[in-house]
Order: sequence, then structure tokens, then C-alpha cells
Amino acid sequence: MLAISLLMVLTTATGVPALMAPLGASCYLVFAVSGSPFAQPRSIIGGHLVSTAVGLLVLALAGPEWWAMGIAVGLAIVAMQLTRTDHPPSGADPLVVLLMRPDWLFLATPVLLGAAVIVGTALVFNNLRPGSGYPKYWRG
Repeated sequence: MLAISLLMVLTTATGVPALMAPLGASCYLVFAVSGSPFAQPRSIIGGHLVSTAVGLLVLALAGPEWWAMGIAVGLAIVAMQLTRTDHPPSGADPLVVLLMRPDWLFLATPVLLGAAVIVGTALVFNNLRPGSGYPKYWRG
């Protein structure tokens, strides 16, 4: 609740989108199963950046065609595996890109800003809970 609310406050205050739907799924992982490899900072931030970049590249090369959506998601999965930034919610990022058709600044906001706010909120929240430590590790 805190992470998404903060992103909406930032969006309202600046007029710049700081939120996209897949970040809601990222919140589930980071707050409900924070020990999961998929919930670690490298996976959240890297996964969203890698997958969105793949989506933007496919959009630039193929346009928002129906068949490009499947290719973009498949390539994003491979790219996350190769970079060890696996984050299942990021698999939706190329779909968001091909449906919205944003420019490359989309990588900065909402993607990087949104992922960083979620990780920052998780660092505070998860480490205030007794018996919890977040992150479990920084590297993949």
C-alpha cells in the first residue's frame, strides 16, 4: 500500500507517470515473499529495465503488431535469464510498451523510478518487521 501510494503521490505532484500495472505484482513479491529470488533488488530493478528495453526495441523495429507482442515477451524472458534479473511481473512490461507506445524516456519513469521506490520502501518496511531482513542478497 505504501509503495503504490507513494508512486501515486509522485505522479500527482509532478504530472509524470511513476506507476505501471506490473509494479503492483512486484509489490506482492517484495512484501509477501521478500525472501524469494524474484523479490530481490537486482531482479526487481533489473528485470523491469531489461524487459522494458526489450519491449521498446521490438516496438522500434516491428511496431505495435499483434505478433510482435509474443516475440517481445519471449525475448524479454530470455534477456532476463541471460542477465540474471528474473522477475516474473516484468514479463508484462513489453505488453505495456507495445500497447502504450511510449518513447525511451519510459525507462526512466515510470520503470526505473517505480522499481526504485518499491525497493526503497521494501528496504524500510521489511527491515522494521521482527525477524525479517531484506534484501537476502544484492547480486544474482
